[in-house]
Amino acid sequence: MSKTVLVVDDQFGIRALLRRVFESEGYTVLEAANGNETLRLLNNQTIDLVMLDLKIPGMNGVEILREMREGKLMTDVLMMTAYGEHELIQEAMALGARTYLAKPFDINDVREQVRELFGKHPQ
Repeated sequence: MSKTVLVVDDQFGIRALLRRVFESEGYTVLEAANGNETLRLLNNQTIDLVMLDLKIPGMNGVEILREMREGKLMTDVLMMTAYGEHELIQEAMALGARTYLAKPFDINDVREQVRELFGKHPQ
C-alpha cells in the first residue's frame, strides 16, 4: 500500500501541482483547503505526511498542527510558507513539524525531502 500525503493549501494551483508530482512518485494524495477539512481527513483517513501551509484563512498551519497534537495525531508534518514568519515556523517546529519549505520552492527539492521522510520509497 502506498504512502498517503495530505496537501493543505488554500491555493488550488499549489495543491494541483503537488498532487501531480506526488502521484507520479507513487503516493496517494489527498487535498484540503482549510483547517476543518484537514482535521476531518486526519480523523477519518490514514495519512503518513501532511504538507501544511503556514498561512491559511480561518485557521493557520500552527493552529492546525496544535489541534493535531492535542488530538494525539502524530502524523509527520512538513510546513510550507511564502512568508518570513520566523516565530510561527519556530512554533511549528516546537510542535513537532519535521521541516519546512519556503515558497516558491524547487519541486525537485520538495520531491527529495518527501522521499527522505519516507526512506526513499512510496510504499
